Amino acid sequence: MARFFINPDQVSQGSIEIIGDDVNHIKNVLRISVGDDLTLCDGTGKDYEGTIDIISNTSIKIAVRQIIDSVNEPQLKVTLYQGLPKKDKMELIIQKAVELGVHEIVPVMMERVIVQLKDKKKEQKKVDRWNKISEAAAKQSRRGIIPVIKSPVSYQEAIKLSQANQLNLMAYENEKNSLKSVLEAHRDVRHIGILIGPEGGLTEVEVKEAIEQGFRSISLGKRILRTETAGLALTSVIMYAFDEM
Repeated sequence: MARFFINPDQVSQGSIEIIGDDVNHIKNVLRISVGDDLTLCDGTGKDYEGTIDIISNTSIKIAVRQIIDSVNEPQLKVTLYQGLPKKDKMELIIQKAVELGVHEIVPVMMERVIVQLKDKKKEQKKVDRWNKISEAAAKQSRRGIIPVIKSPVSYQEAIKLSQANQLNLMAYENEKNSLKSVLEAHRDVRHIGILIGPEGGLTEVEVKEAIEQGFRSISLGKRILRTETAGLALTSVIMYAFDEM
């Protein structure tokens, strides 16, 4: 059954009206017609199963049959603090991290970040594109929410934001501390932050600052992973360890 995201205010008295780009996609790409079923998600973890009643050039109306809790959304919330990589690597990271179940992604400007976002208009266009990629990945993977991709923040601000998490992990290539042992000691947490450095890695000063603020430094094994691999590998292990895969 096809699945689309809506805003909660689109639901009214047992009916939902779809507008915007999704109308064309439903009509002309999927070729769904009156009488066909759709699943709609309001982005808060609620799924609406319904049947198409009316199709016009600008909108589609669906009669809601039932409202259920989304079973596809992880109970564990993982926030990825990603050192901003160059070129299209961030787009790959967003797409795959959303598929794996991250709750939120925060791009971080670190000392060894190559990309410099100095133009606010260009930055906002980039953030808008990142969020569209997140939405597409959420649709494809049948998520119950669309993970938010934040505007880039400084390293110090990222560390400050992370204090809301129950457990914060930092992948560091010079660390020997086992990820397995840390996760086994924190089986009761429900909100984890993971910090990943950019292409050049984290500096010793950044590592020290994170540890001072409560981050647990962990190893991802004997091999050095690229920045676009490390966060995805760590997310996968965490989801598996907490029975979310």
